[in-house]
Amino acid sequence: MNKPFLHLAIGVFDGVHLGHRAVIHSAREATRRLGGQVGVLTFDPHPSRLLRPDSPTPLIFNRQQKDERLIEAGAQFIHHQNFDLPHASMPAEDFPRWLKNQFPSLLSIHIGKNFHYGRGRSGQSQTLIRDAQELGLSVHVVDAVDYENAPISSSRIRQALSEGNLTLANQMLLRPYEAEGTLSPGRQLGRTLGYPTINLSWNPELIPAYGVYAVECVTPEGTAEAGVANWGLRPTVENHNVKPLLETHLLQPVGKIPVVGDRVRVRWLKRLRDEIKFPHTEALKSQIAVDESLAKKFHGLL
Repeated sequence: MNKPFLHLAIGVFDGVHLGHRAVIHSAREATRRLGGQVGVLTFDPHPSRLLRPDSPTPLIFNRQQKDERLIEAGAQFIHHQNFDLPHASMPAEDFPRWLKNQFPSLLSIHIGKNFHYGRGRSGQSQTLIRDAQELGLSVHVVDAVDYENAPISSSRIRQALSEGNLTLANQMLLRPYEAEGTLSPGRQLGRTLGYPTINLSWNPELIPAYGVYAVECVTPEGTAEAGVANWGLRPTVENHNVKPLLETHLLQPVGKIPVVGDRVRVRWLKRLRDEIKFPHTEALKSQIAVDESLAKKFHGLL
């Protein structure tokens, strides 16, 4: 039995932002018209790790998070191509033939306007259209998606997150920025201040701005609990050389509270303030009460 036609979206897709989703939606539209399957070809590791090993691009999401968002956007099949020296050295004119050999049922290719490929990134949309046509493949080039008078891009999202502009980042991502991992034991300082927290030891490649955020914590049971979180180095209560920690205080939990060892997901919804050092813990406690009130208002709990 022949495999269904494959309509393939190609790109790095870090973040799976609105621009990336437009490329995948182009493949979905081809599938709707012609039948077949929506596929995604992406690259692992990020090409910058090979091309710029001294300054690789910090990823917005890990592979699991990226795949989840790709599937949500419509991907029925995902191929992670190993981006190694042989692949990076492939002449651009050989790329369409390589695609056809890799995916014999390939019918259409979907790329963003700025997609480059082949040795020295010499291939671009017009050369792909020309060379793919000889193999009976159609190429659909998708324009960038603009937001606030500028194209949406992964680098723009990275900058927004690094600067603490969560609102801008989330608008471009469509789905809120997220941290995911396993809860670790803490020093229970929050409990002594009257605000117990669950603590996520989290080591993302891209470091978002330290600060206090209104969040949702998705528990192992799948319940999204309203919360307020501090992401940072806890300068009021810690000395130097500590690792960043994501501490989440659940505001009005209705389900089972996660415990150490549980895997949770924290959705970042609104940035409330910078992380700052207070003169003493009483000042910190007073500010936490303000943070809790702001987060409750945001969540509609006040």
